[in-house]
Amino acid sequence: MKQLTLDLHADSPPLLENFVAAANADLLAALYEAVPVADVPQHLFLWGDAGSGRSHLLKSVVTAAAQAGRPACYLRAADVGATLPEAPGLLLAVDDVEALGPDAQIALFRAFNAARGLRMTLVTSGGAAPLQLALREDLRTRVGQSLIFEVKALTDEDRQAILQAQAATRGLRLEPELVQYLLRHGRRDLASLLRTLDALDAASLERKRAITLPLLREILQRDPTL
Repeated sequence: MKQLTLDLHADSPPLLENFVAAANADLLAALYEAVPVADVPQHLFLWGDAGSGRSHLLKSVVTAAAQAGRPACYLRAADVGATLPEAPGLLLAVDDVEALGPDAQIALFRAFNAARGLRMTLVTSGGAAPLQLALREDLRTRVGQSLIFEVKALTDEDRQAILQAQAATRGLRLEPELVQYLLRHGRRDLASLLRTLDALDAASLERKRAITLPLLREILQRDPTL
């Protein structure tokens, strides 16, 4: 649970270090192992619901590789055309592969085929396990040969612990019933929860008053994105 004390402000850049591992410790370890160039690359495929943290993790492993001096590139499916970057030692992350168009699927298939000779590592993601993805069969086979991880959602206990830890770092006091109300009535993804905490912090400072349930209700009613 030491992960919960990290800097998790809503505007923090996505890093492996500020991803809350919770039930995803093995996945996080595999991503750290993927950062250095390997003689025999081990590709990874991450799947999970929207808001589970897939994009955070792909961007984070690209950042970690670049910081380690390795060429690295993150692409959303919508940004992939008929070609993909290829370079010796490249770590290539492609998000939401089920949204790739026909030419982009061919490009990704070719990248898998070229990866061993170039010592490239491919980290891909999707909204479902490989067998359930609407991809051409040869590409689905390549994706399915990766190390496959489901990005498991945070539990309510995880979310509550994160909010309490983040509030404590800011000198705020969150009563348990206030956190429970937020989990019932606010958006439940971690980014939204942290934005709500930022809004509560700002309102508390501006009004020079403690954080209360009426203040939380006001903020949730005022901002429909929370």
